[in-house]
Amino acid sequence: MSEKQDFFNEMLASADEPRQPYEAYYEWFKGEDIKALRRTSIEAEKFFRRIGITFNVYGQKEADERLIPFDVVPRIISASEWRTLERGIEQRVRAINAFLYDIYHRQEILRAGRIPREIIAGNEAFLPEMVGVKPAGGVYTHIVGTDLVRTGPNDFYVLEDNARTPSGVSYMLENRETMLHMFPELFTKLNVRPVSSYPQLLRRSLSDCAPENSNSAKPVVAVLTPGIHNSAYFEHAFLADQMGVELVESNDLRVENGHVAMRTTQGYQQIDVLYRRVDDDYLDPLTFNPESMLGVPGIMDVYRAGNITIANAPGTGIADDKALYSYMPDIVEFYTGERAILKNVPTWRCSEEDSLKYVLEHLPELVVKEVHGSGGYGMLVGPAASKKEIATFEKKLRAKPHNYIAQPTLSLSTVPILAKSGLAPRHVDLRPFALVSPNRIDLTPGGLTRVALKAGSLVVNSSQGGGTKDTWVLGD
Repeated sequence: MSEKQDFFNEMLASADEPRQPYEAYYEWFKGEDIKALRRTSIEAEKFFRRIGITFNVYGQKEADERLIPFDVVPRIISASEWRTLERGIEQRVRAINAFLYDIYHRQEILRAGRIPREIIAGNEAFLPEMVGVKPAGGVYTHIVGTDLVRTGPNDFYVLEDNARTPSGVSYMLENRETMLHMFPELFTKLNVRPVSSYPQLLRRSLSDCAPENSNSAKPVVAVLTPGIHNSAYFEHAFLADQMGVELVESNDLRVENGHVAMRTTQGYQQIDVLYRRVDDDYLDPLTFNPESMLGVPGIMDVYRAGNITIANAPGTGIADDKALYSYMPDIVEFYTGERAILKNVPTWRCSEEDSLKYVLEHLPELVVKEVHGSGGYGMLVGPAASKKEIATFEKKLRAKPHNYIAQPTLSLSTVPILAKSGLAPRHVDLRPFALVSPNRIDLTPGGLTRVALKAGSLVVNSSQGGGTKDTWVLGD
């Protein structure tokens, strides 16, 4: 390795001794020509550009489509490590789903005093319109992306829950396809578990959540996209194509006879399940934002009548709230009767006077985030910030303390990337994807590994200069 580090290195136990999951890969790598690997890496970039794996960055003058950088050194997770993650994620997903049902019905967790009412009351992600509504099969979070970080051999932390509209699964699938094309011999040699069944599992999971009064033995599923200018449009189109379902925009849909129907060449066809990639506020202009051109007027009435399944359910965004995140160990215990398998990062809620005082006194040491923030925007990474940036952020914090939470700066694990000088360590996180249906939870073995390509950076988001890796979960 070319850089000195004090972080947990997922590949190497010492200077030239690989950890067990990487042993076979490390032996293979030592016999490879670095220049040839770099040429392969350039080929991968050309492939991504050719098929259009891009994203948009909002709020910037150069907000055209960008290529997400891809690194050819895989992140490898052993079978036993994955089993622990799998159990922890399934437990957390079950708890989140039970919490959402409760919070929109009897609110037992509030009555029990396990979380304060003000966390829910007045929270913009809580939808009063969902109170008393039971989604088909009781499933609120059909797709969940749980962001994990690692600090040691057995130390995994949940960084945040993405229960609203988690993105990135198309990059997971395309990363694998590219690696299979470039290094086919490695997958057999290492017994890497496949991820290619995700679209079929997604289609099955969505179909299993169709309304009970659905007319068809094979429910009609469609993907609702805001359109080609959305940052994740590639993924919307990709998943619709892979599932074999229609990709629709708002002008393709209308409400008729108490159902939602989509325009086809044979006329309008009733939809049973709508996998929406449109935020709550834009979903129905008659219920939410009246100026929205991205939603379907009247769809919430159809939904409340039980005549369509919307995945994920409206109102699930409350589970993504970073202030609520600090109560997740209590939420898991309340609904499962078990202690949380996966740890939370210690969190200070800036809405609380004592916490705010501590955070203001320790800003250079902490990571501060907006409670509704995403994509790495609106956050301060204290150790990497200048005095001027800290002073500016302090003013924001004092003005709206309820809008922020703070966490310690974790010593994130590293996985090597293929740099000009050879292998160089970079910080990573992991987003596995869980699919929820009434009777099962399917977890794809692996997920999307995001990597901070800048040396020393802890921010892995693609919008902030991060890239991605293929994630290999080994079989037993």
